Amino acid sequence: MSVKTKQKTRLRRRRRVRARVRGTAERPRLAVFRSNRGVVAQLIDDDRGHTLAAVSWTEPGLRDLGSMEQAGKAGATIAERAKAAGVKRCVFDRGGYKYHGRVRALAEGAREAGLDF
Repeated sequence: MSVKTKQKTRLRRRRRVRARVRGTAERPRLAVFRSNRGVVAQLIDDDRGHTLAAVSWTEPGLRDLGSMEQAGKAGATIAERAKAAGVKRCVFDRGGYKYHGRVRALAEGAREAGLDF
């Protein structure tokens, strides 16, 4: 009998989401990783295997903010970088996390900054 840990159950959810979500050059995948300390987001073209834009909580403008403010500002930053890379639309990959809290704040920040998904 196997033990179900939080990490294993999240990995199963992540694989289930990734089976349905695929990024292309026109509509890359906005992948989110959430840790206890911060949030990371990437725009990924799965056809070529390239990251088009990324943002991390360790950047100077995000490091000193609270967790929810940090996530919202990270969403706005990834949207600005997406526009600079010529991307207007994307698909959202929540990475096995529930769509609430910091993941939702990041998504809403990206939407408010003009990224469509």
